[in-house]
Amino acid sequence: MELHQFESNEDILVLSVQGDMDAIGCRDIQPSIDSVIEQEHHQVQIDLSHVAFLDSSGIGAIVYLYKRLIEKDRTMQIKNAHGQPLELLKLLRIENAIPVNKTTH
Repeated sequence: MELHQFESNEDILVLSVQGDMDAIGCRDIQPSIDSVIEQEHHQVQIDLSHVAFLDSSGIGAIVYLYKRLIEKDRTMQIKNAHGQPLELLKLLRIENAIPVNKTTH
């Protein structure tokens, strides 16, 4: 799994996840997640368009990032979730805390 960072603008950082968000992949990207927490963007968007599989480790990484951002008065949303990852996010009711596939203008 790879994590690519793109600045949508000075307030929004987009994290594009490439590959499965499983135990091995999430361990590999932990340093990248920590660096995102230290940045100053007001909102972080996680793009899951290239993620076909999400397990409890992936959910843990998402929740970890979300909690650290909230502590710093920042926001997060999940975009382009589909298939199994979207079903798991819905099953766990993640959208009750983190916006999932919401459009913002």
